[in-house]
Formats: sequence, C-alpha cells, structure tokens
Amino acid sequence: MSTPPRIHAVVANWNGGAENLDCIASLLEQGLAPEQVVFVDNGSIDGSLELVERHFPGLVFLRNGENLGFGEASNQGARLALERGAEAVYFANNDTTLELGALDRLARELAADPTLGIVGPRVLYKEPRDVVWCAGGMLTWRQNVSTLRGHREPDGPEWRMRCPVDYVAGCALLARRATLEQIGLFDARYFAYMEDVDLCLRAKRAGWEVVILGETCAWHTSAGATGGGYNPRRKYMMGVNSVWFLRQHARVTQWLSVLVFDVASLPFVWIGALLQGQSRSVLAKAKGILDGLRGRRVTAASIADGASWLWRRA
Repeated sequence: MSTPPRIHAVVANWNGGAENLDCIASLLEQGLAPEQVVFVDNGSIDGSLELVERHFPGLVFLRNGENLGFGEASNQGARLALERGAEAVYFANNDTTLELGALDRLARELAADPTLGIVGPRVLYKEPRDVVWCAGGMLTWRQNVSTLRGHREPDGPEWRMRCPVDYVAGCALLARRATLEQIGLFDARYFAYMEDVDLCLRAKRAGWEVVILGETCAWHTSAGATGGGYNPRRKYMMGVNSVWFLRQHARVTQWLSVLVFDVASLPFVWIGALLQGQSRSVLAKAKGILDGLRGRRVTAASIADGASWLWRRA
C-alpha cells in the first residue's frame, strides 16, 4: 500500500466554547503535530479562541475580526495548509471528535485509490453514541434537496461499509490536494450549509470518487453556534442555500421536483410544526427560500441575533 499522505487539519470556530478542546485533542491523538492543525477563529466573543490558545499554543492560528462563515474560514485554513505542504486537508467541525486511528485509516484509503478525491467516516451523535448522524449523504431533489444516510438510525453493520455517496458531510471531510487544486475550495458564498454538498458534487463531476469509509467513526454534537437541528436560523440558511444550489446545479426537472415535494408541502409541514411548537422553523425556511429566489445570500448580518423575529431567541 502507498504511504498515506501528509495531512493538515482545519478547524473553523465561531463561539464554539469548550467543545473546541475535545476536537483539537482528538486531532492530536490521531498523530498530527500541533503545527499541522490550523485553527481559524471567526471573530468569536465567547472566549473560545483564548481558551484554545491557552491549552494548545502550538497550533497555527488565523484570526478574523468578524464572522466570515464556515466556508471562507475553512478556505483560509486550507490555503495555508496547502502552502505548508499538505497532501490532504481534513476539515473538522469544532464539535466533532474522531475515534483513535480514524484519520490514518482515511488517509490510507486515499493512498490506495488514486481516483478517490474525498472520503469521510460515518458520523455518530455524541449522545447517544450508538445513533447515526450520517453515513454520507445523497441528493434526492426533494425535501431539503438531499438526505443524510442513516440519519437517526441505530448504528450497525449497514453503516460500517465502504460506500460511494453523493457527498461527505463537511464536519468530517478529508480531501486530496490534487482534488482541491482542480476544483477549488468551498464556495464561500454559501456562508454555512450546502457548501459541502456543492464541493463534493463538483468533485464527482470532475471525475473524482466520493466515499464514506464506514469502518471509521467520528462523533458530532450537531448543535454548534447556529443552534443545529430544527432551529429557525439553521432552517433559514438551508432555505437560502438550497435555492442557490439549485441555481448552480439543477436541471428543470429537478427544480420541479423540489418545488413539488418541498416548497408545496410547507403549509402542511407548518401545521404539524405548529402543534409541536416549531412553527417558526418552517416560516424561517420559507423566508429563506423566498430570499434565495430574490437573489439574497446568507451573511453574518442576516443571521445575527435579532435580525429576524423568527430567531430572536435562538
């Protein structure tokens, strides 16, 4: 088997709190040297940058004065990693950790298959730890455009296999240098959400394989600074970015499919969400879709606390 590539990891942070410490410790336990971890802070005000600096002073730090979004922060870290000689870049959400040896196993998979451009582990919830968050994702061109494989299913053999997928979630994604040099980095205009789907689709269309190596595992909180889950602010961003993803990649029939199965169903989804106290999230998604159709993009200002009554308490 070929020698695994030299990896640098990139962690983007915006008010990520103490979870950053577990993420960084996990990366160093994989065998990375501190100088192989680029920590990019997006103008955090919760003290999380200073906390990481105290505990891990040997990391490579990039400091932004404002929130530039996950995509641009990750790109900044990736550019620096590539300049420093990285042969592959591992993108990690700051609320993820890896099982011991996972990064080496992913790297060896890249080395063994020259057609493989992007690979990731299966991702489980941190709590409960035996439930799948995703084993990659597939484009459906229906609700939310895509779906996470195995989402909320019990962990088991079905999710622990090597499997071609449409995309690897950006919370735990290893990309080959040659792939990034050919297709470019994340499209930072997405700000947050859908940029991983876009990256992987561009890789596949350029001839690279995208694979989940299910025998390896990461754990993910799936909350983060935007609230995670069925949260109004997150659903707004997903709504905006789904429209822009369709603009870039969808055929007419795929547009129609999303309109029928997703947009047209929103009134019925809202009724169900109303009974569960989650109606603001459905309204936020509808607002996001409308803003996307109007040509608006997600920005730090548009998702700030109080920017909309829909997430004033998010």
